[in-house]
Amino acid sequence: MQKKIVSIFLWVSGALFFFFSFLIIMFHLFFFSRKQTYQAARRLFSVLIRLMGIKLTVSGRENINGSRTYIFMGNHQSLFDIFVIPAAIPSCFVGVEAAYHFNIPVWGYLIRKWGCIPIKRDDLKKAVKSLDMAAETLKSGMSIAILPEGHRTVTGEIASFKKGPFHLAKEAKADILPFAVAGLFNYHPKSSLILNPGRVGVNIGRPILHKDFKDFSVEKLREHVFQTIKHLHNHIN
Repeated sequence: MQKKIVSIFLWVSGALFFFFSFLIIMFHLFFFSRKQTYQAARRLFSVLIRLMGIKLTVSGRENINGSRTYIFMGNHQSLFDIFVIPAAIPSCFVGVEAAYHFNIPVWGYLIRKWGCIPIKRDDLKKAVKSLDMAAETLKSGMSIAILPEGHRTVTGEIASFKKGPFHLAKEAKADILPFAVAGLFNYHPKSSLILNPGRVGVNIGRPILHKDFKDFSVEKLREHVFQTIKHLHNHIN
């Protein structure tokens, strides 16, 4: 019963602060640049996750060169990845998100306005079009973030990766910046409304440069990135 009461309090507090954050972010989107808006969103999301009982620690930020464009790739632990990842990563990016996210009230409007790219994984033609949009975004100088598992983990373990993000990395000739998240599955397991306040860690690895993987097959690159992210995950204290 105590966990339920705590969870209700955290959900209500988080929802109220999110709507407040939404208004501020939308104001920034209309009057400031996307990079300035991103920094405002990072600060707001940092407050939001603290308010909801997440104690975030981040290592490896020194591996990010703010003047470079990357495909950020990491594991997918929870609904709250969408707040923790921007709070952890200082470089501005747009996300590649499941198409149904764009139908979520408030959040869907925000990510559409931000410029996130919808992907419908069960429709190959539309999925390919989404990856083409992502490639154009990278060429324009904007980083993107993809969670190559495609879906949140249901066990806490990192699931196998889809091939699409690695086709994109090779075709766009983009460097990959790997990261791992640990603790969010325990905080909010999929299909549960119970929240378990505690520590969440993000470990950011060194860039995987295109020049070093350009001759890899898609399968070899996928396995290399999978093992890299798994290693980062296993070394979060």
